[in-house]
Amino acid sequence: MTDKPMLILIAGPYRSGTDGDPQAMAANLARLETAAWPVFAAGHLPVIGEWIALPVLRSAGVGPTAPLADQVLYPTADRLLAHCDAVLRLPGESAGADQDVATARRRGLPVYNGVADIPRRTPQETM
Repeated sequence: MTDKPMLILIAGPYRSGTDGDPQAMAANLARLETAAWPVFAAGHLPVIGEWIALPVLRSAGVGPTAPLADQVLYPTADRLLAHCDAVLRLPGESAGADQDVATARRRGLPVYNGVADIPRRTPQETM
């Protein structure tokens, strides 16, 4: 148990295996998002890199399959990891998620392979 909430990056496939199909990428993002509630319920703050990167790409007038995407998606996760306390790596092939895990390990951050591995936060009074 821990008394401080962690900012936990949820990492897993987003574009991998989709051949650029928007519906497949949306399904992958939905899969990543299914881990958000369990992380939150354990007393922590979940974050997914695409929650930040996709609006950045939209503001540049492009989508996740544009050439610019590689210059936004991976750097967003790297910059985000400078603020994260841990990574939750979900199953599935993903070069980006593997890169997130490598970065986290290099920075000495814990990498969890399942929500059950994440330490629950000690309940605190919120008044």
